[in-house]
This record gives sequence, C-alpha cells and structure tokens, in this order.
Amino acid sequence: MGKLEGKVAVITASTRSIGRAIAEIYLSEGAKVVVSGRSAEKGEQALVEMDAGENAHFIACDAVNQSEVESLIDETVKHFGKLDIVVLNAGGIMGAAPVAEMTDEVWNHALDINLNHTFWGMRKALGHMIPQESGRIIAMSSMEGKLAKATLSNYTSNKHAINGLVKVAAHEVGTLGITVNAILPGLVLTDMFYESMPATAETMGVTLEEAADMFTQPAAIKRPNTVEEVAAVALMLARDEARNITGCLFPVDGGTMPY
Repeated sequence: MGKLEGKVAVITASTRSIGRAIAEIYLSEGAKVVVSGRSAEKGEQALVEMDAGENAHFIACDAVNQSEVESLIDETVKHFGKLDIVVLNAGGIMGAAPVAEMTDEVWNHALDINLNHTFWGMRKALGHMIPQESGRIIAMSSMEGKLAKATLSNYTSNKHAINGLVKVAAHEVGTLGITVNAILPGLVLTDMFYESMPATAETMGVTLEEAADMFTQPAAIKRPNTVEEVAAVALMLARDEARNITGCLFPVDGGTMPY
C-alpha cells in the first residue's frame, strides 16, 4: 500500500510546476487527488498526462476568487466523499516595484493570490476537518517569508503573513488531529519563474540570470530547487506519521535560511 492510501487531497494551482509535482507524488502513493487551476483545458490535459483514472479529478478554480476557492474545497468533498489533505499552493510574485511606487491594484492582486487564497482555503478546509478530527493543511510560503528583497514588498509581506497564519491555526486545532504547516521553497525554475521574473529582474536592474544568481548564491547548495524536491516535503507532511509535526516552517532552499 502507498503512504497515502485511502486519503483524499486537493491542491490549488496544480496543473503544472510545484502543484503538479505534488499531485503526481500523492497519486503515486495511493491518494485520490483533485487537481485545480484556472484553465479547464490545461486541467484536462494534466489528467490525461497523469493517467490516474478515477483517482484524479479536475475542478476549475481561480485562486484570486474567494467563492471559487471555497467551492473547490466543498466540491472535493462532494466528489470523493471526504477531505484529508489540502495543499494551498497558488501564489506568486506580481508586479515588483518599490514601496513608494506600488499601486493598490498590484498590491491587492498579490494579497488575493498569496495570503487571501491561503486563508479562504484554510478556513473552508477546517470546516470539514474539525468535525472529523483529522486532516493535513499545507501552505506554500517562500524563503522570502523570512527574508526581504527590494521591490518585492507585496510578495514578501504576504509570505511573512502566511507563516504567522500557519502558526496560529496550528495552535487552534492541534488537539483535534489536524496539522498545519508551511513549505518555504527557495528559487525553483518553474514556468512562472520564466514568465514573471523577467519584469522583476528589469525592475531590479539586473538580467534574468543575475536575478536567479541572487536567489541561489546565498545558499549552501548553490543551485535552484526542483519541483520534485518540494513535492517530497509535501508528501512527508501529508503522511500519518507526521501527526506530531505542526506549526512548522520547512525551508526547501538549499541552505539559504540563516536560522
């Protein structure tokens, strides 16, 4: 039997990159998985490529939309009959700019896709997990949730807040068999990196290669992470054996964190 046999998981933003890797490793360990993302076309293609049959199901969800995030959780329970694992993976760097030049529009969009999406999904998931007195909630934070870089105020402040939310929630449900943890990846060369980082690098006044180097050179292992390395931690935290791990922040950053 797999390590997640009989479990039901839902993962936001999981048609590609980190979310997709988590979905695949959960499926390989016996879980039933709801894959989600904005594009139904990409979602259905992901299901075909995963070739998991009835163990995988796609539900469209735009993580900046509260009603869609909450519906995703409820529809997962409706489809598979229960909910054991929630990975709140959606997020990203949106419109890097100095604080003095940050617009409300850019600030609020980053707030919705990073912090608010995590809060909406966590709150709704707890509504199902508290009565059954079991569950695993995993939030995707970032090493920027402990650090700070110029022009990333919206992203960095959201990730700091996610870390605090995880710790508070863990204390609130710790006696109910529910764990709440966060993963803090360092640089991962995902599709989103190549899509969003060129503009961020330009704002910083560096090339894309120099921006990547800025994220990896402080690390002990001076290379980017792979999506599979992040997914391995998400698997560890989802297992029954992780029942006594909660309120923790797990860096997957090659040794960047100073503490």
